[in-house]
Amino acid sequence: MANQLGRRDLLAAGAALAGGALLPGAARAQAAGKSAFEFSVRDRVYAQTGGKPRLARIYQPAGSGPFPAVLQIHGGAWTGKDRTDGQHTSLELAAAGIVVVSIDFRNGSEAPYPASLQDINYGIRWLKAHAAEFGSSAARVGAYGTSSGGHQVLLAAMRPEDPRYRALPLAEAPDMDARMAFAVSGWGVLYPLVRYKLAKEQGKSDLVKSHETFFGDDAGQLEATPTLILERGEKVWLPPAMVFQGTKDEWTTVELAERLAAGWRKAGGTMELDLAEGEKHTFVNDHPFAPNSVKTIEKVKAFMKTWGAGMKASL
Repeated sequence: MANQLGRRDLLAAGAALAGGALLPGAARAQAAGKSAFEFSVRDRVYAQTGGKPRLARIYQPAGSGPFPAVLQIHGGAWTGKDRTDGQHTSLELAAAGIVVVSIDFRNGSEAPYPASLQDINYGIRWLKAHAAEFGSSAARVGAYGTSSGGHQVLLAAMRPEDPRYRALPLAEAPDMDARMAFAVSGWGVLYPLVRYKLAKEQGKSDLVKSHETFFGDDAGQLEATPTLILERGEKVWLPPAMVFQGTKDEWTTVELAERLAAGWRKAGGTMELDLAEGEKHTFVNDHPFAPNSVKTIEKVKAFMKTWGAGMKASL
């Protein structure tokens, strides 16, 4: 690849990577007029769950770091997609000097909740245990997810020691915890039962089925709602968190997002809530060159670099 690429070229490279059809040895990007890191992209098995090897796609900035590192959790209504979802953002983060490890995990169509959270919890511990290999450290590891992945990132962040989530042993580091340095949720499905009811009203049978396949019933959706976890007074781990979405998100109103942020802060945590005016669900993925998308990703980079610098969160 050429030594200097514009932002459009960088995102075009993401399209070429879709489905793993192309894995460049190295790429260089010039994003938002700022100097960028050369980085490599490769796949690696990080786990064996459900009788299958699970792949992680690693976006590795060149150099010794230290870099923030983020476990990326894809969307797909809990039942679809894989580690290649949202690659445009992964490429931008890597070009900014952030290690991205985007993982495959058991979707709801393969195993219902909490199987995916078990894989995610394991993935956090695996990344923390191997962080030095990527020029990072355990204290710099956070997570980023979008849509259903944004929902699961918050669950994983809040409940790192939940025995249901921590069910998979990590042989090489059995005592490693799954506490994150930070968490970022993009257009997360923050209130699953709310979206379930909206989907039913709108006749979106596929989406309704996805909820039922993953959660089982209404009680399961309520049990796994971050705001209600806080309002029930559960003991939680609250790393610094960023939640972003559009003001016209089809599934989560501004008021509901603000309710989560207020609850997080009331419980003693730090949460940055970023609302992109007029944007809908998946806006960054759908329109990566739009001004709001560009601004949002710049804010995400800044947040990750601030909180991925080795600071500590609080219980």
